[in-house]
Amino acid sequence: MAVASGLAYLATVVVFIVWFHRVAKNASVWAPDLQSRTPGWAIGAWFIPIADLWIPRQIAVDAWRASRPDPHAADGARELTLLNFWWTCFVVGLVLDRLSSTLYKQVETLDALTTAATWSLVGYSFMVAAGVLAILFVRRLTSMQHTKATGMLSAAK
Repeated sequence: MAVASGLAYLATVVVFIVWFHRVAKNASVWAPDLQSRTPGWAIGAWFIPIADLWIPRQIAVDAWRASRPDPHAADGARELTLLNFWWTCFVVGLVLDRLSSTLYKQVETLDALTTAATWSLVGYSFMVAAGVLAILFVRRLTSMQHTKATGMLSAAK
């Protein structure tokens, strides 16, 4: 079961990063002046320790803004709420996972094991929430980009 879940997780990561690169590439076509990084960063940023806690979010925000009908318009009230909730849950889940791993390595008593397990469970809860929010984010940004692309095709005719 652990191997199957590990493979499923790896496949999900690969598919997500490929999608993330694609939306960043699209964004660089629609609003190159709004992109803080090249599309290659949409892949590489996930593999840089510490920087992986904020660079992918910046890329996501840039892609979101470029995918709006008017990329240069100011952000609407609560426009980035879904993205921010997803990213917050993801980062909190990562931090709690690292914390619980450290606690597990130091376990010497049953109380210490319980504490580590509790933090691990809280971290997993945030990661589950991040997963659900990521699905919603992917669907919304994909829809925005599809609308923008098909609108551009219609205008070109």
